[in-house]
Amino acid sequence: MDSESAEVAARRFVDVWQDGWARHDVEALLALYAPDCVHRSMPFREPHRGWDALAAYLRWSFAQERPVDVRFAAPVVGPGPVAVAEFRVLAEEDGRPTTLAGCVFVRFRADGLAVETRDYWHQADGHQEPAGDLFFTD
Repeated sequence: MDSESAEVAARRFVDVWQDGWARHDVEALLALYAPDCVHRSMPFREPHRGWDALAAYLRWSFAQERPVDVRFAAPVVGPGPVAVAEFRVLAEEDGRPTTLAGCVFVRFRADGLAVETRDYWHQADGHQEPAGDLFFTD
């Protein structure tokens, strides 16, 4: 995959995730991944291997959440081809405001589908923006 194709795949990944997360559209999100993908949510959890495991994880993650605003920063693309993007989700869980902020690392195969992803994130009470403006710029 050349660098231009990697940029296109990474931009598609964050655009679909931003919209798909806001709508809890598991099918749209799964379409970004190779059938044999490996997804890790936090570095010490067991990975979700393949579409079925990823779909189950997403449905579980979305079950108690009502998204208010979902935003992904423009991805930073590197060799491999790999990309990283920061995200921030304002939501309500059990009627109280929460913020989830983090980043996703993704490795693409030649056709632009994600074969491996890893998330690092933190959740806090209330709606807030991550400190600084390194990635979230207008």
